[in-house]
Amino acid sequence: MANTSEKSERAQLELFRALSRTADPRDAQDLMAYPFFSLSKSLRTAPIDYVSGSVSIRVEAVPRHGMATIWDADVLIWASSQLVEAHDKGLRTSRLMTATPYEILTFIGRGTSARDYQRLKAGLDRLQSTTVCTSIRHPVKGQRHRFSWINEWREQISETGRPNGIELILPDWLYRAVLDNALILTIDRAYFRLTGGLERWLYRIVRKHGGSQPSGWRFEVRHLYQKSGSLAPFKRFAFEIREMIRRQPLPGYTLFLEVEASGRTLLSFEPSRACGPSVEPFVLSGTQTIVPSGTGLSCYREPIQDLSHRSETPNRVLNLESNKDSNVFLETGTGDNTSDGAALRSRSGSRKVWKSRFSDADGANPSHSPSSASDDEQ
Repeated sequence: MANTSEKSERAQLELFRALSRTADPRDAQDLMAYPFFSLSKSLRTAPIDYVSGSVSIRVEAVPRHGMATIWDADVLIWASSQLVEAHDKGLRTSRLMTATPYEILTFIGRGTSARDYQRLKAGLDRLQSTTVCTSIRHPVKGQRHRFSWINEWREQISETGRPNGIELILPDWLYRAVLDNALILTIDRAYFRLTGGLERWLYRIVRKHGGSQPSGWRFEVRHLYQKSGSLAPFKRFAFEIREMIRRQPLPGYTLFLEVEASGRTLLSFEPSRACGPSVEPFVLSGTQTIVPSGTGLSCYREPIQDLSHRSETPNRVLNLESNKDSNVFLETGTGDNTSDGAALRSRSGSRKVWKSRFSDADGANPSHSPSSASDDEQ
């Protein structure tokens, strides 16, 4: 029989009040690099199973609520941002957090209507009912950590029936990651305006692995597919990747395909450059006063060409400290079954590359248009 005098988890935690909605958005790198969320707005109950070397992840959902989606993860980004902001200011933090629905919704770029509030509560239910079992950040081989994204949550209602606030308790696994400066990254606030699940997932992958490296980063497309946890067939996944290359929706990054002579297709990305090489000389208009035009600042530089063709180019320099399995592969396979100490082979030397903002190099287009998929997996 349980000890009735034992305090509940909520009673043992000090309440942390959210600071403001102006904090910089921060995301946990582990959540950015691995498949933890459904990429579809439709209900998903099929589990995610991912194994790569010493890393294993299993995400399970209950039929009533379904798996937490990548849109639901916005609440975790809000929580992480608040905790990091408070920590940087020397304030005491806690896994028990409270805020008004308005503060959460406005921070993550949502509306504040009754419908938006109901969607927020449904997302909290999915975050609480989705369970994760992972070996990440457990050095002992075979050790696992099981948790839900939210241990529990409750809403505070006024006497008139209006919502006054929301309290939630984060799991210790996430809380520790957030307070470790090496495991947190600032993300572009424009991320919240991305409407597609695959777009949001890819931005987080790109931001985590590409960062601000001038030479960018790249992944084999099939490797990306395995890392996504997507239920869509690979051909559909590849088609959506090509559509994103055509549209260039990711804030701060440019996407393109690299096709090796062997036929291996890689998605490459690098920080966006608003301007190309300097054009010398440049000549101003000669007007005596500055007249605001309403347009963005000019950089007096040559525009970047939309399409470039290079017959041969050396492989990019590997950055194994950032991501040990993104540019290194076995003799056969895509690298998802490798371990850090396994015999690996780096594909170096020259290759034929078609570098463009859109390419049909990876499979045939599905018969239906890209708009038919929109935000959800097919």
